[in-house]
Amino acid sequence: MTLSEVSIQRPVLTIVISLFILLMGGLSLLQLPVREYPAVDPPTVSITTSYPGAAAEVMQTQITERIEEAVNTVAGIDTLSSVSREGASVITAEFTLDTDLDVAASDVRDQLSRAARNLPADVNPPVLNKADADSSPIFGVALSSPTRSQLELGAFAESLKERLQTVPGIASVDMPAEKRYAMRLWMDPEKLAAYGISPMDIRQVLGRENVELPAGRIEGASVEFPVKTLSRLSTVDEFNNLIVKRSDDRIVRFRDIGYAQLGAQNERGALKMDDTPIAGLYFKQQPGANQIEIVDELRRRLAQVEKELPPDIQLNIAYDNTSYVRQSLIEVAETILIAFVLVVLVVFAFLREWRTTLIPVVAIPVSIVGAFCVMAAAGFSINTLTLLGMVLAIGLVVDDAIVVLENIYAKVEKGMAPMEAAIKGSREIFFAVISTTVTLGVVFLPLLFMGGLSGRLFREFGVTIAGAVFISSFVALTLTPMLCSRLLKTDRHGWLFHATESMFEALERSYGNGLRRFLRHRIWALVILVIASGIIFALVKQLPRELAPLEDRGRVWVRATASEGVSYDFMQNYMDDVARATRELVPEADVMMTQVPGSGGGPGVQGAVNNGFVRIFLRDERERSQQEIADALQVLQREFTGARLNIAQEPSIGARRTTQTGVQFVVQGPGVEALREVLPNFLDEARKSPVFTFVDSDLKFSKPEVQVSINREKAQTLGVSTLDIAQTLQAALGGQRIGYFILNGKQYEVVGQLTRDFRSRPNDLDKISLRTASGELVKLNNLVSLSETSSPPELFRYNRNNAAVVSGTLAKGRTIDEGIKAFEEIARATLDERFTTALTGTAKEFVDSSSSLIWVFLLALILVYLVLAAQFESFLSPLVILLTVPLALCGALVSLWYFSQSLNIFSQIGLIMLVGLITKNGILIVEFANQRFAAGAPTRLAAVQEAAAARLRPIMMTTAATVLGTLPIALQLGGASESRVSMGIAVIGGLVFGSALTLFVIPAIYVLFHRTRAAVSRAPAVATEPAVVPTLPELKTN
Repeated sequence: MTLSEVSIQRPVLTIVISLFILLMGGLSLLQLPVREYPAVDPPTVSITTSYPGAAAEVMQTQITERIEEAVNTVAGIDTLSSVSREGASVITAEFTLDTDLDVAASDVRDQLSRAARNLPADVNPPVLNKADADSSPIFGVALSSPTRSQLELGAFAESLKERLQTVPGIASVDMPAEKRYAMRLWMDPEKLAAYGISPMDIRQVLGRENVELPAGRIEGASVEFPVKTLSRLSTVDEFNNLIVKRSDDRIVRFRDIGYAQLGAQNERGALKMDDTPIAGLYFKQQPGANQIEIVDELRRRLAQVEKELPPDIQLNIAYDNTSYVRQSLIEVAETILIAFVLVVLVVFAFLREWRTTLIPVVAIPVSIVGAFCVMAAAGFSINTLTLLGMVLAIGLVVDDAIVVLENIYAKVEKGMAPMEAAIKGSREIFFAVISTTVTLGVVFLPLLFMGGLSGRLFREFGVTIAGAVFISSFVALTLTPMLCSRLLKTDRHGWLFHATESMFEALERSYGNGLRRFLRHRIWALVILVIASGIIFALVKQLPRELAPLEDRGRVWVRATASEGVSYDFMQNYMDDVARATRELVPEADVMMTQVPGSGGGPGVQGAVNNGFVRIFLRDERERSQQEIADALQVLQREFTGARLNIAQEPSIGARRTTQTGVQFVVQGPGVEALREVLPNFLDEARKSPVFTFVDSDLKFSKPEVQVSINREKAQTLGVSTLDIAQTLQAALGGQRIGYFILNGKQYEVVGQLTRDFRSRPNDLDKISLRTASGELVKLNNLVSLSETSSPPELFRYNRNNAAVVSGTLAKGRTIDEGIKAFEEIARATLDERFTTALTGTAKEFVDSSSSLIWVFLLALILVYLVLAAQFESFLSPLVILLTVPLALCGALVSLWYFSQSLNIFSQIGLIMLVGLITKNGILIVEFANQRFAAGAPTRLAAVQEAAAARLRPIMMTTAATVLGTLPIALQLGGASESRVSMGIAVIGGLVFGSALTLFVIPAIYVLFHRTRAAVSRAPAVATEPAVVPTLPELKTN
């Protein structure tokens, strides 16, 4: 007894199983995380080490290289890059996509603990940070006030952060350009010298006077008292009144040689919304959390917070990444609904009876909802790609049900009782349904072994479709026969059937006549295949290539990089001017945020102040597109020449965390001096290329610096060590932490430094004094000499080689493939054999994806061939069927070329899909031709003519169902669907063109392949009993 027979005889059990699938799918749907795209950003571990005052060269040799050597032994590292700048080292280890981030971080932490023994004694402990696809902020809040300072706003934002950080699913909350309280001790070097005090004396006094140590307790017979010593300084007056020197009856307080001020720990940074300074909170999600649920809860809590806000503080939503996610998901959900309606109409158009139409349509919700179980089991999320898989699956899941329905329907038309027809019809078609489902499933099998970004994307998409199709085959073999046995009647057809049947019969006659004429000249089939192959070869070379089309996400960046050595004040004023001009040029801006410095910061590390950005969030309702606005902003590059401006748009997918855009090209050399020789010429040539609108390198050689040379003989004579000189300079200029104080129950830093007017020129160093071994003060200029030079502000390494990353922003209409080729040509012309090149960022992801795709495609063809060979017990028939593939690929590529689309992640998904979709048309013709030949057809020619005519209707029906199901994708319904258009065009173009040619070419090839085998004994039919040839076509999936 087969599965179908059990289902027919036990209808309640069958319904319960289907309801169980729906229930489990619904529960899985509620548990699945929601995000825009699958998690495709590689797991990354960064190690940040601060060593205040150390030069970039010192950071690289004493810290960066030692940590790199230890971390390099960790398994799974894809790339290891680092940047060493003044006082800071940042090492980034990027792992392969399949690496477990927690395991990788644990391994790195182990190696880091070993490397820490070899670091300088006074270096701050390295800080390890984990990052993956969930490390980009999903929500931003801005606090502003017309009356409060940024410090007060920052303190309020800190308290708000503690309340909101407890939202389930929140991993961390960042405060960019945070203004945090600090007690600034400003010192006057002339007054210090007059009172005989050095900057080091202030540090030592504060270390003695500003302490808090546990004092113990007083214990009585029945009561005990803890003793608390109030020895810590906490107010400005207490610091100003601190006695820093006592000699005889003379007391010197801190206010005599400077002043204390409650100021900001980070004075060189600001975040603004338009012209208003703000305090910002950026929220990051935990891996696998539901973005939409997190943001909904954040908004609920913020609504409560707004009721408690002081009247002079305004709280605004700076940005909400889930608004785009919601828009994308809603549009895909609408596409699913549209596709469902279109597929139902197609099925009805061919069957023309609502009772009969209902049977295969029931398979759609069961299969689609059941697929959520597969997604949950595989650890996937609800995202644009998995939902797109659902859209395409709608046109596929009805196919198996139609196959079973039509076979049973044919027997009912002959007068057989519905119950008997259901049992016999499902038994005949059982193997065919299984084999055709497996054929589609194996197309996606290679994707499970494909690495890189495209592998992760294809995997979620393919497994979702395959899961839905496998469930649909189960439904087709259980629920569909049971419904057929209950719903099909032997009644006469309705008026609609009779009114339209003549049209279908005329279409079949016309096709039959055309096929007979074509088969007389069947050699043309080979010509068509050769032409199709030539077109494929030509278009693969000609079509532009990119990772993903640029989407209108409503976000534009204006990034500025000024000359090395510019002050923070200059950069802030410059960015304010740029922001005002941007506001005038972009009235569509909803929110506009300006930040200086724009990048390079980290935990406890100040970024370089010579860069900043304006980030523009556009309104949804606007006339101009994101691309048009970005083009209009190019005028800023000519108007504001104080820094290099780069107008950039966020990539659709991959590398969103990077501050660089476009193509990132790595030049590796034997040393910094070698790079200094060739890099300027490389950049000049790249800037001449029409492919790029902006080219820049992260390695500069022009940062001015003051070098202090110590006269060691003089210093030794006076009893001054090199350490004394270095520590005195550090205390006077470094702005280092020299203690802590408590304010409003929170601990903040005490920072000592000379006042700004005594450290604004190099010769101000002459006014600094330090203490000799005899206790007397001596001016620093007696022991050192100064010289002004320039050096690289930052040193970069890539995979443990000295390197420079050259970034090129692509011009309008240019693709990432053209950018890579342009850089490679320039490298060949300007670099010698000492240098090597590599790609990073989006460019690396693009190349990795492209190189592995061809092997996946070939593997898919081989697997399909093997499955078909097993099904047909022949090595010849599968070759005939696989010749449908070049026809479909030709149609898909011609469609992409005609509609000016590119070869990208999404269009490649469509091409992979076509292998499974179009071969099933060939299966329909070849299998039925074998059946007819085995049933007594005189020749292969007669058999294939009869088979093709009988299969015309099911091929048209299933092709139309899939095409109309995909049509909403190709029509770009909605503003967040630019990237998906190429997939829809590829699938529709390939199916329409491929199916039309398949109806003529495959019968001709079938005859040609069997021409030399006319005398071969006739094998039994593959999937059905040879004597049974239904009057209505036994439909199979396209």
